[in-house]
Amino acid sequence: MPESDRLTRDCDWIDLGFVERERTPEQIIEEGIRLHLAGLSLSNTKQHLEKMGVQRSRTAIHNWVQKADVQPTGARSSNYVAVDEVVIQLGTDRYWLYAAVDSTTNEFLHVRLLLTTNTGLTLLFLRELREKRDIDEATLLIDDAAHLQDGLSRLGLQFQIRRHGNRNSVERVFREVKRRTSSFSNTFSHVEPTAAESWLKAFAVW
Repeated sequence: MPESDRLTRDCDWIDLGFVERERTPEQIIEEGIRLHLAGLSLSNTKQHLEKMGVQRSRTAIHNWVQKADVQPTGARSSNYVAVDEVVIQLGTDRYWLYAAVDSTTNEFLHVRLLLTTNTGLTLLFLRELREKRDIDEATLLIDDAAHLQDGLSRLGLQFQIRRHGNRNSVERVFREVKRRTSSFSNTFSHVEPTAAESWLKAFAVW
């Protein structure tokens, strides 16, 4: 996605119900959240707001994203859902980002940050996905990971092992997540897993 497109998308999906406790105008909070999710670091977002005449700390901008509590809510539009996981580094610790992506629109349907990867945690993720989305008639596209096959088989969900084609949608999304989280050092260097997961969910909606 071109940089200009990422930085000019609308903010209709941002819920500012928490703003009544903020001293910052809503349009400034929207701008800060949008720019940070679109690719600017906290420092660069802070500098951008300063050019608009607003002095806010990096911590304040980070807190806006957390308080907005944005979650993926889009409906599945195709019969294929790509499911995969990728390692996310939080300081010196490694976590696994599980994601389900609509293979037609590339939209996140569900994301979850977990300490490790195994059949039990895979079942947790899949049950949450099933509660949020109607996937009983969908075909889930996975790689040959045993824990994904075991989890889907236990839940009686249809799946195909596929390395190319429609499953590439989740790989493209993961590449963007990796690009975004590795493009600067102050996003995931010193945060709690819950804060990182909250940001990832907001990024998924964006």
